[in-house]
Amino acid sequence: MKNKFDATKPMAVGGQAVLEGVMMRSPGMVATAVRRANGEIVVKKEPQVSLAEKYSIFKLPILRGAVGLIEMMVIGIRTLNFSAEVAMHDVEKENRTNGDGHVKKAPSSTKESFKLAATVIFSLTVGVAVFFVTPLAVTTFFFDVEQQPLWFNLIAGGIRIGLLLGYLAAISMLKDIKRLFQYHGAEHKAVFAFERGESLTVAAAGRQIRFHPRCGTSFLLIVMCVAIGLFSVLDVFLLKWLGHINVLTRIATHLPLIPLVGGVSYEFIRASAKRSETAIGRIVVAPGLWLQKITTKEPDESQLEVAVVALRCALGEEYETTSPMQRAALEEISVN
Repeated sequence: MKNKFDATKPMAVGGQAVLEGVMMRSPGMVATAVRRANGEIVVKKEPQVSLAEKYSIFKLPILRGAVGLIEMMVIGIRTLNFSAEVAMHDVEKENRTNGDGHVKKAPSSTKESFKLAATVIFSLTVGVAVFFVTPLAVTTFFFDVEQQPLWFNLIAGGIRIGLLLGYLAAISMLKDIKRLFQYHGAEHKAVFAFERGESLTVAAAGRQIRFHPRCGTSFLLIVMCVAIGLFSVLDVFLLKWLGHINVLTRIATHLPLIPLVGGVSYEFIRASAKRSETAIGRIVVAPGLWLQKITTKEPDESQLEVAVVALRCALGEEYETTSPMQRAALEEISVN
């Protein structure tokens, strides 16, 4: 599997860590590999065609980033739910059966779709409230810069970044999160092995570094920096038009532009990743790579194996991981 990566071509791969596993995505396919308590690996593959592949309008710069961000959020939450079901299955197997010993029926796809939609909405609401609304409110009520667009957004942006760093530092101390961050590191190493044209093996992945310029952690940091510039420009126009702006005005005008911020940030991280080996590129991507010292940890060989399996499956390989007993367990876990 000597697929040499070219950032200018559509064969780009990526993924995310999930509970005791890794999700990998390639053009047209999503594969999630999860390590069960008995050491076996469960793999779930599903086709995934991006809106950009269906409708050419979504390939336009900025718009492709906004749409891709929403798609990855939905895919990420869906795969996290699957990994949680796998992780809980071994622990609560007895509780998943009725008194007569028969396996409980899986929820209907309609019910699962509703749960997924509710989870996405809830996650978006909490994220927006904590990382966008809170900094606006704090800056308004504790700093006398409400009518100074640049200073206001610099302070609000600083608070936003501080909240992100504090949140990541706090959760990184949790045992389960440390394992999640190890799988995050494994994901990066497997992707690097593919991008550098090496064979997709545990040994090849283990030789790679765990800091990747296209990481979602780096993306979050770029989003917050881009927001400072775009919201400052917006506030200048609002001030000229309205003569006065307050926290409610900012909430009403800033929040609808979050997809635009995401789209611009996507273009920025895409361009910087292409140039990450140049002197200027290394400077640009450095803050995101530093942040990954928190969000990634060195994985062990078993975690690298899971990441490699996920990537090979996402690239179209068939990987028989299930014994008859395990296939029965997977059917019980899966709602599809």
